[in-house]
Amino acid sequence: MANCQLNLFLSIYFFVVLADFQIHVAISKPQVPCYFIFGDSLFDSGNNNQLVSTVKSDYPPYGTDFPQGVTGRFTNGRTIADIIGELLGFKEYIPSYATVTDQHISQGVNYASGGSGIREETGSHMGGRISLDKQLLNHHSIVSRLFHLQQNTTFTREHLSKCIYIVNIGSNDYINNYLKPKIYTTSHMYTTNQYAKILVRQYSRQLKGLYDLGGRKIAVFGLGLIGCSPAEISIFGTEGRPCVKSINDAVRLFNNKLKPVVDELNAYNSDAKFTFINVTSISTQQGGKVLTNVPSCILRADGQCAQTTLTSPVRTISMYYDGYHPTEVSNIHTAKLSYNSTSRMDASPYDISHLVRL
Repeated sequence: MANCQLNLFLSIYFFVVLADFQIHVAISKPQVPCYFIFGDSLFDSGNNNQLVSTVKSDYPPYGTDFPQGVTGRFTNGRTIADIIGELLGFKEYIPSYATVTDQHISQGVNYASGGSGIREETGSHMGGRISLDKQLLNHHSIVSRLFHLQQNTTFTREHLSKCIYIVNIGSNDYINNYLKPKIYTTSHMYTTNQYAKILVRQYSRQLKGLYDLGGRKIAVFGLGLIGCSPAEISIFGTEGRPCVKSINDAVRLFNNKLKPVVDELNAYNSDAKFTFINVTSISTQQGGKVLTNVPSCILRADGQCAQTTLTSPVRTISMYYDGYHPTEVSNIHTAKLSYNSTSRMDASPYDISHLVRL
């Protein structure tokens, strides 16, 4: 039974052939005028590089398969956000907030920061990180710059309403908060159900804040099965199961509360188009080739890659690059089904390709 459950988690549609490592989108211009990215290390493209933090990936072997090499992405190649950008037709990757110029802000900004969370204190023991509240403040600054540059309030508002916004956050509120009881008090104060409830309540206010800043087409990513990550397995053990059941149970509570919030945001804001991307459903689909959960690099004690020029060929057949972050192969799978889902279980009420057309 354990092996079957492990296969359920690790099996993904391995319809990715070698050519899929470089997705080619045959369109003349992007499907939307702009693309804004919020989240944690799963989407970070270099915002943490200049922070005083242990959560940084601006060294090899990160970026070993990325065209620009080491950039601050927490994987061997492209992130989910990068690949979705390609599918949307953007010819260049959306710049990080740390490096963006006025020349590029009209096409979008990546605000994501490794170690960040819904809660302000999340990840604080690791040093600098940009919480979701601070990412929204940064977006407010960018929106203000756009109004100033374009000198046309109506045009800027219409421009922002046509953009795609993606948000992927919450993992660190467990990994680097609730699951560290010696550092944070949350697990002493709340049951897992109570914690999921207060997290989702705060997240709902933050998503409404993004709407208030002009966002209308917003894809909200649920949490993946954190309890199946190599780092969490090494910390907590599995008691003979394939993954850490208690952690994945907590993740399900969060996801089950988040989906109705997305529906409520649509119901109470008539011009809003929020959608829920079910990362757990996407990652647990069966069929095709099984990916191992063996990390592709030598790990530090905190689950990140140790600095080295050595690379492992296992990255082409593994779900994880380090103790927490997916390989590009895994990111391709998640991005493709987020953009063009095969089931309403993957994306609801619509996938990103449908979101574009609304």
